[in-house]
Amino acid sequence: MAIKVDGRIVKFGVADEAAETKAEARAEARPKAPDAPQGAAGHAQEARPTADVIQMHEQLERPEQLAGSTYKIKTPLSDHALYVTINDIVLNPGTEHELRRPFEIFINSKNMEHFQWIVALTRIISAVFRKGGDVAFLVEELHSVFDPGGGYLKRGGRHVPSLVAEIGTVIEDHLVKIGLMTRERPDEGQQRHIDEIRRELGCEDGEFPASAVICAQCSTKAAVMRDGCLTCLNCGDSKCG
Repeated sequence: MAIKVDGRIVKFGVADEAAETKAEARAEARPKAPDAPQGAAGHAQEARPTADVIQMHEQLERPEQLAGSTYKIKTPLSDHALYVTINDIVLNPGTEHELRRPFEIFINSKNMEHFQWIVALTRIISAVFRKGGDVAFLVEELHSVFDPGGGYLKRGGRHVPSLVAEIGTVIEDHLVKIGLMTRERPDEGQQRHIDEIRRELGCEDGEFPASAVICAQCSTKAAVMRDGCLTCLNCGDSKCG
């Protein structure tokens, strides 16, 4: 069929019938979008976009900036303190699925005595953080590490079995802070009983009697004998139930 061209030809191309046929076939193979839902008045309602919920996984890229917290560990075993920094990543920000998860951990100190194993520990813990899932098991594993020297007592009478265990306590405090763990507290009845014993012994807030022994439950030097029963004035644990 002849076609009359009135204007000047400035550009041309060769039509590929095979390519056009393939494009039409792909268009027909695509799934059709569902009809828009109808409102009460019969008008089509605007479809809301749905975003995929991002979970923690190893392939998640590190953002340029992370929010974190730094904790100080001072022990009687060294003149220099340790500073533990835990950086968090916020997943699904601004949505109902927003979640703050630990992403990496760093430990710094002027004391180079433990440099090698501290670097190894931070890399392993950071890898566990980035893997996702429940990371609370790290706390229990680190708490179970005991120093052959017997550990040390912190201010307030809490016994720490090892420096590794105290790093575990720092991680526990951080997980509680961001809402990934909860710490058990004495119930109302236990707390009233504890307060009554503390008043009888003349203990101020945060202090425990000098005669107290270490509680097997919370490792704090706060267990006293009352009415023939060993009771902890810190966590409320009692051998009498």
